[in-house]
Amino acid sequence: MGRKFFVGGNWKCNGTTEEVNKIVSTLNAGEVPSQDVVEVVVSPPFVFLPLVKTSLRPDFHVAAQNCWVKKGGAFTGEVSAEMLVNLSIPWVIIGHSERRLILKESNEFVADKVAYALSQGLKVIACIGETLEQREAGSTVAVVAEQTKAIAAKISNWTDVVLAYEPVWAIGTGKVATPAQAQEVHFELRKWLQANVSPEVAASTRIIYGGSVTAANCKELAAQPDVDGFLVGGASLKPEFIDIIKSAEVKKNA
Repeated sequence: MGRKFFVGGNWKCNGTTEEVNKIVSTLNAGEVPSQDVVEVVVSPPFVFLPLVKTSLRPDFHVAAQNCWVKKGGAFTGEVSAEMLVNLSIPWVIIGHSERRLILKESNEFVADKVAYALSQGLKVIACIGETLEQREAGSTVAVVAEQTKAIAAKISNWTDVVLAYEPVWAIGTGKVATPAQAQEVHFELRKWLQANVSPEVAASTRIIYGGSVTAANCKELAAQPDVDGFLVGGASLKPEFIDIIKSAEVKKNA
């Protein structure tokens, strides 16, 4: 059984009610491959989750952009996994580099969040990736392995985990990892999973790429054997997101 192509749209901290309705209308009208070819998940800010959930086409799903590391309570400003489950939100993004870098979320904290979200029945898009300094120092593989290792230490079941490799230097910068660079890291990650988790998990876990993915570069990236989809930032707010979803056809026809 091949890995089903996965396209996530991370809207980040963007949108008004009017803009969100417009994006959803565009998505609802888009002609995309069927659900057996591609899984599509969009991630609006917390305040728009119920609106998007009720208005979005049924073959697309919704993700939160973060959730708290344990049960809710006296944690002002946080949103718990239980709340997301209560709203029937199936997915959550955890460990995005913006949270790791700006809010100083450590590998261990991210891993604890992943484990707790999974324990509550959420599916997780777990983000990993290196900075420009780390890449230039030649430590890309060591950095992403360390990030993945922290998660692997806390979870036993990878069925509901999608790994998103997002080189920090390529997020929102217009710089994109070349298809060969993306494939190299995805290959190394899969090799790490095979050696440190299991061959089954390595073969079945989807590893998606994020970092300035656009309609112009998505097909070439999608053609790489270990690239199982995308986590799209800025382009997920534009009509070209439909074209990126369509790149799943590259895998189907491979």
